Amino acid sequence: MQSIKISSKVDEETWNELKALARETHRNVSGLLTEAIGEYVRRERVRPEVLNHLKDSMNENEALGRLLAK
Repeated sequence: MQSIKISSKVDEETWNELKALARETHRNVSGLLTEAIGEYVRRERVRPEVLNHLKDSMNENEALGRLLAK
């Protein structure tokens, strides 16, 4: 996959922690950032889908939920 160059601001402490992690794991900062961004995007996209399924399930099983609450 082709890489692109980005620019952003990060607080200094977080940046230093990221660089330290890169050194400790023998990886580069770019690779860690790519992985972190990918995980964040997947997590944020899955959550609404999961919540929608939960809402649908609760609606479909409302009567059962009332019985269980008694």
